[in-house]
Amino acid sequence: MPIAWIFFFFFFLVEASSLECNQLDRDSLLRSLPSPQVWNLSSPSCCLWDGVACNPDHRITRLSLPGRGLSGSLTPFLANLTFLSHLNLSSNRLSGPIPSFINNLHLQTLDLSGNRFNGSIAGLGSMATISVNLSTNSFTGPLPSSICTTSPLLTILDFSFNQFVGGVPQEYDRCSRLQVFRAGFNSLSGPLPYHLYRLTTLKELSLPNNALSGPINDTIALLTNLAILELHDNQLTGSIPPDISSLSSLQQLQLHTNNLTGPLPPSIIHCSNLTTLLLRNNRLHGDISLVDFSKLQNLQALDLGNNTFSGQIPTTFCLCRSLTALRLAYNSFVGQLPPCMASLRNLAHLSLSDNNLSGVVGALKILRHCDNLEVLFLSRCFKDEPMPDDDDLVHLQGFQKLQILTLGGCSLKGQIPWWISKLRKLKVLNLSYNQISGPIPTWLGDMPSLFVLNLTKNTLSGELPRELGRLPALITDNSSSDLSSLALPFLFDSLQYNRLFNLPRGLKVGYNSLSGEIPAEIGQLKLLHLLDLNNNHFNGSIPAQLSGLVNLERLDVSENRLTGEIPQSLTRLHFLSYLSVAGNDLQGEIPRGGQFDTFPPASFERNHGLCGYILGKDCSTLVKTTTQEEYDSGNQWYTVPFGMGYFVGFFAVSIPLLFQCKRPS
Repeated sequence: MPIAWIFFFFFFLVEASSLECNQLDRDSLLRSLPSPQVWNLSSPSCCLWDGVACNPDHRITRLSLPGRGLSGSLTPFLANLTFLSHLNLSSNRLSGPIPSFINNLHLQTLDLSGNRFNGSIAGLGSMATISVNLSTNSFTGPLPSSICTTSPLLTILDFSFNQFVGGVPQEYDRCSRLQVFRAGFNSLSGPLPYHLYRLTTLKELSLPNNALSGPINDTIALLTNLAILELHDNQLTGSIPPDISSLSSLQQLQLHTNNLTGPLPPSIIHCSNLTTLLLRNNRLHGDISLVDFSKLQNLQALDLGNNTFSGQIPTTFCLCRSLTALRLAYNSFVGQLPPCMASLRNLAHLSLSDNNLSGVVGALKILRHCDNLEVLFLSRCFKDEPMPDDDDLVHLQGFQKLQILTLGGCSLKGQIPWWISKLRKLKVLNLSYNQISGPIPTWLGDMPSLFVLNLTKNTLSGELPRELGRLPALITDNSSSDLSSLALPFLFDSLQYNRLFNLPRGLKVGYNSLSGEIPAEIGQLKLLHLLDLNNNHFNGSIPAQLSGLVNLERLDVSENRLTGEIPQSLTRLHFLSYLSVAGNDLQGEIPRGGQFDTFPPASFERNHGLCGYILGKDCSTLVKTTTQEEYDSGNQWYTVPFGMGYFVGFFAVSIPLLFQCKRPS
């Protein structure tokens, strides 16, 4: 036989051998999962199947099938894969309890996150793992106390987003190499587990959204390798320990939404690697100008909102050149905005609402130099000042990226200034609860990105401009009405986040002195969700064209001077969940069908001419009573011959009915 054939035959045997698969492993693998169809069974070896890896002896060592749509429960055949060291079945729909045979496997990595597993895992613990991720399931009961006793080499332990109760077991300090411990978004209670502070290898300690209580012990300073500390949304008390400055590696410190008291320790500046500092929703107080923020050169997000900090806004903020988000809302700051804040060219989000600041004109002149500013909250700050007009900002070149501007509740006086028309990317404009007078400018209808306009509670007069009916972002569904690019959920709690960045498209002009008819052109805004025209002086009828608002969820035209009937076409508004036409002079039968069958009588009260089943008022009785009253009061008819009276009466009734039939639906 030629030598070439010998070598060919040799390599063929080697290749065939490499395709082999241990038969026990193959059979067990097929029976271990509820959905074996994820594999192409025509492949000659299970070692070549998707997500499967083997050692040189053709024994399965790795099974990784994340996000494959697997459902059902694990079977005991998985325990036959005795060489399995890495198991990743995350982001599937697997359910049931974790089977006890998992403890018989010698796993180094176990990832079952993002499934529907439930039950207790108190018995989990005899694996030789270095990484366990059981997050985002429905596990209940206490955390497994023995896992660090039997697996002391663990480096990652993630129990977050479950339903665990009780405290963090004392035995967890035996995980001497633990680097990441997460158990947030559960129902853990009791004092903050100080024994974890002995785990000096920890780089991340995340226990948010539980019911942990008590103070933060000074011994937290032992965690010198800690980069992430998340203890927010608990019931922690006491002050922020000054020794927290020893955490020189700290990058994220999130202590918001607790009951912490006392001042912000000036020693915080020694955490020079901080990128995120969130302390909102506590009871912290004092003058933060005592803290030299200029030392925090890496700081990107700072939230001190919803506390009782006082004094002036520190000028040392101006030297935090990496700052992209700053929230100081709901405090007691006074004075004016430091001029040096014009140097914060990376600043994208700024919230100063609900303070005692002054100088709105100066603030806007400063902030227009922040080229990347996208969100600006200035509500309830600058009390009783003039609205910045065109003379103040005639050379306005800034705010070209601004998408949200709120100046509500400031009692600002004046008119809506023309400089706002230059904000071509503006999506949300809130000027509510001020003392703004004059007409609503027609140029608002030409703002290309605007989809929330709130002018509630001012003294605006004149007609509602029909030009508002051509707002592009309320007619065409495109990216101009998308706030997802502004998403900074870490800067807000979930409620605030949903309010601010999932805003329904709306036109709100209630509580003003607007008059004239409601423009039919408003019916072109097919993407509109909220329309509030209440408490004005609108007259005429409700336009039938409002039925074009196919996404409308709220319609309030109450407390006006509207007449005529409620258009039957409004029953086609299938998403309408709130309607009020109360306090007008409407008449006729209330339409039936669609959402109208769900509205309470209060939606139609104080309209003496309305009738229908909702009000419990029979329309035929109302018509009969009205006809009789007209007959009794019209004694001049007695002098008209019978034939002539019949002729005149016929046309008196028929002609209005004729025009009523021709009314557009």
